[in-house]
Amino acid sequence: MTRPITAGVDGSEESLAALRWAAREAVRRGTPLRVVHAWRFQPREVVGAADRDTQEQWVRDTVDEAVRTVTGRHPKLEVSTDVREGDSVAALLAAAADAETLVLGSRGHGRVVGFLLGSVGQQVIAETTRPVVLVRAGDRPTGEAAGREIVVGQQGEPEDSADVLGFAFETAAARGATVRAVRAWSLPPVFAYSPASLKLLDDAGGLEPYEKKALGEALKPWRERFPDVPVVEHVEIGSAGQVLLSVAGRAQLMVVGRRARRSAVGARIGSVAHGVLHHADCPVAVVPHT
Repeated sequence: MTRPITAGVDGSEESLAALRWAAREAVRRGTPLRVVHAWRFQPREVVGAADRDTQEQWVRDTVDEAVRTVTGRHPKLEVSTDVREGDSVAALLAAAADAETLVLGSRGHGRVVGFLLGSVGQQVIAETTRPVVLVRAGDRPTGEAAGREIVVGQQGEPEDSADVLGFAFETAAARGATVRAVRAWSLPPVFAYSPASLKLLDDAGGLEPYEKKALGEALKPWRERFPDVPVVEHVEIGSAGQVLLSVAGRAQLMVVGRRARRSAVGARIGSVAHGVLHHADCPVAVVPHT
């Protein structure tokens, strides 16, 4: 069964932008679109509250109106809705488990402040095992114009970034876009050197050539799998978050990884993903990996 692209909708402008983004992506990939909304009953004691059936109908009418905005533009798109009563985080996590990608809206206030990642989005990203895309209210199809790249961060060994690179290449192939693969590096402290690491660096000809070789090796299987996708290899000294944000202006989508491991304080997004989510000017995909 084909997994759908799933959009979480709550009636806000940012969630409607996420829905439109999800619809375009579903059309490109030839997958169904699923629209999810979770709501809570407001007791009669709340001023203006109606009975449960009336409140649910209000919710369904809102979702149906949102769906009509995309079916009018994409009449052949297969769309289903999932309106459920309950906790938003739990509902979105359940929906994400069956989705190819979960798409959520995120508030943004210009290029400086960037994304304001709400508690729901943050919890969903930290807990889910599926890719999540965050879309700002101001996102438009023009942001996907030719010449704008899929920028992806690569770290560690090839197996560490396989899921992240795979998502980036699949997205680029569906859009006819270029992948810009970014690997950031920094000078390690002296005490981090060991005889084994020194030999690796010596064999590679130095730190930067070593990093370029590492990026090339990580990209090799994806170049072979997607031979028609143009690739730019970008190796730069600096923190991963800073280097990724320095090329965000080129991006129609930024793809970063999140290590899917729970720490002593619970699931976390990670510093690189957190920084990019808050400051990138384009939609951001967070892909969990082991």
